[in-house]
Amino acid sequence: MSTERKEKVLVVDDSLTNIEMLAAVLESEYDLCFATSGAEALSLMRSYPISLILLDVVMPGIDGFEVCRQLKASPATRDVPVIFLTSLESAIDEERGLSLGAEDFVHKPVSPPVVLARVRTHLQLANAKRELRRHNEELEALVEERTRELSRRDQKLIASQSATIAAFCALAEARDNETGNHIRRTQNYVRILAEELRDHPRFRHALTPAFIQIMFKSAPLHDVGKVAIPDSILLKPGKLTPEEWVVMKRHCEYGHRAIVAAARELIDDDGSFLGCAADIAYGHHERWDGRGYPRGVTGDDIPISARLMAVADVYDALTTRRVYKQAFDHDESLQSMLAERATHFDPDVIDALSGVADEFAGIAQHYADGAREGEALTPHT
Repeated sequence: MSTERKEKVLVVDDSLTNIEMLAAVLESEYDLCFATSGAEALSLMRSYPISLILLDVVMPGIDGFEVCRQLKASPATRDVPVIFLTSLESAIDEERGLSLGAEDFVHKPVSPPVVLARVRTHLQLANAKRELRRHNEELEALVEERTRELSRRDQKLIASQSATIAAFCALAEARDNETGNHIRRTQNYVRILAEELRDHPRFRHALTPAFIQIMFKSAPLHDVGKVAIPDSILLKPGKLTPEEWVVMKRHCEYGHRAIVAAARELIDDDGSFLGCAADIAYGHHERWDGRGYPRGVTGDDIPISARLMAVADVYDALTTRRVYKQAFDHDESLQSMLAERATHFDPDVIDALSGVADEFAGIAQHYADGAREGEALTPHT
């Protein structure tokens, strides 16, 4: 008989009929407790380690919105996912709930498969966030220990940067077996593009030899946020559902937060190394026309490093086999990307790709999946 502890889910609804229905849906997978009022729910949250709360909005006394506000205001309960159960149809009500920190809405009458799927998804995401926080704490401890051992500032800087890349990349590679050669290809694509553009009037002020080297070091961290994405989504061998795609797109935010958290403990006095890494992680899925994510910024508001990574990442995605697609050849991939000049990509950056297309093809061959991942091309800046 399994002794694995079930996660505890609190169901809050003033309708006993609704509680009985939700209990029938969830009781086989979760340890359930129930409340019929907002005040009772807050009392239970203070008394038990709750993993997730299903919260009715319209209740006598303290309504669901106020319960959510109080939970998210408390350090002890602010990370507990809240899914509202509501018969309200107004977008204003949903906007209010999300602004209070709720993770999701399920509309009444509740569909049992939908509520079960939402509970599973948000518990997986909450667990992934906790795991990422634990990894960050381990990384911070590693950095503190390392910096105590090194005596000179330059040695500490080099060691801290190397430890950051190694630690983050180890996390990413542990989750996604495509990551190893992918990060080596993309960091070299970024370097080649930057060198092609360093004399361009729009870029020469930023693309100094030192910054190109920083981008080369930072590029492997672009997808580190994927450690927070559930395996069921990250490794899915088919098209993602709209709900799964929302979760997948959050890897940019998770990566940015993790790198910023590490920056607080690392010796990076001018912010250049981890600042560049954070920009790349956050912005490499933005589009020149503003239709990207996570922020939907446009044009030159997207950091230069992220614009270069966007070209490198898309080229690599097109020319390599993934769990959800076969590889396209170099010429076909190049033509597809050139067609998105000034829509997906910075026009000058995509023009630069045309000038270094042969070098891209050489990097793709050198670091083809299945090649030795320990090899490295020597960066020249």
